[in-house]
Amino acid sequence: MKITVKYFASIREAIGQGSEVRDTSATTLAGLRDELLAATSAHAAALARGKSVRMALNQVMSDESAVLSEGCEVAFFPPVTGG
Repeated sequence: MKITVKYFASIREAIGQGSEVRDTSATTLAGLRDELLAATSAHAAALARGKSVRMALNQVMSDESAVLSEGCEVAFFPPVTGG
């Protein structure tokens, strides 16, 4: 299925792009993250399992069990602090 993946802040900088349209066989955010970890070394470093990475599915904060659907939008971003 085709989905749009958006990267924000330090993740965008590490990967070198703000968004991409991907064909994926992943069915959940966890599966997509695993797929991206295997895509490039930049993806692997930015989205590593030990790092704190927030995810949103169709602009709603979601955990890794969220189910993907055709045409959905997934966003990856680091935790944000205010002050």
